[in-house]
Amino acid sequence: MQTLLYKVIKTDTQYNKYCGILETLMDSGKKSKAVQDEIELLTLLIEKYDEEHNTFDDLDPIELLKSLMKGHKMKAIGLAELLNVSEGLVSDMLNYKKGLSKDTVRVLSQKFKLKQEAFNRPYELRGATTTKASNSKKKIATT
Repeated sequence: MQTLLYKVIKTDTQYNKYCGILETLMDSGKKSKAVQDEIELLTLLIEKYDEEHNTFDDLDPIELLKSLMKGHKMKAIGLAELLNVSEGLVSDMLNYKKGLSKDTVRVLSQKFKLKQEAFNRPYELRGATTTKASNSKKKIATT
């Protein structure tokens, strides 16, 4: 009898290992039918574990993103490359100064295998500067 290549995920260690394998497979070039099947199986196992063990509802989208980045050992520069944006914009997003765009939400949900709703929830931006134009009438000195 042949042993199974993958089993139902029961630990965080196993989860992280499978996420790493999935990421490697996703980044590989041409994918054979066997590799596509392996990707599909790993995705199902990871999603099932996420549904049962992760309470993403407790996190706002930025906390969730930071948690996922930590779990995937991803730095801000890696996120900038993934999203095809500047490191400055990533910094602003991670520091609640800029919101997540629709494209960003789509890319993040695909990368981390989560529903878009996980990143597309309201949260408050911080430190946003608002500049008001001064439209007050000025007194003109007449002589």
